[in-house]
Amino acid sequence: MKPREIGTYEAKTHFSKLVEQVARGRVFYITRRGRRVAELRPVTETKRRPVFGKDKGRIFISPDFDDPLPEFEPYM
Repeated sequence: MKPREIGTYEAKTHFSKLVEQVARGRVFYITRRGRRVAELRPVTETKRRPVFGKDKGRIFISPDFDDPLPEFEPYM
């Protein structure tokens, strides 16, 4: 579909109808005094999947990580 130019007043007045059309793939250029000031278009979402193991080697846990701390011995 070819993008359509609409004035700011028309965009404000018919915003909900414009959003419905944008959801179906239509693109609008919003103009003020004949000059384009904004573009109303559908959002292109890219679904990102987690990459497991991406941070491998960046995190190190020492072997004594869960050993009791010496300063807490009196409380144990």
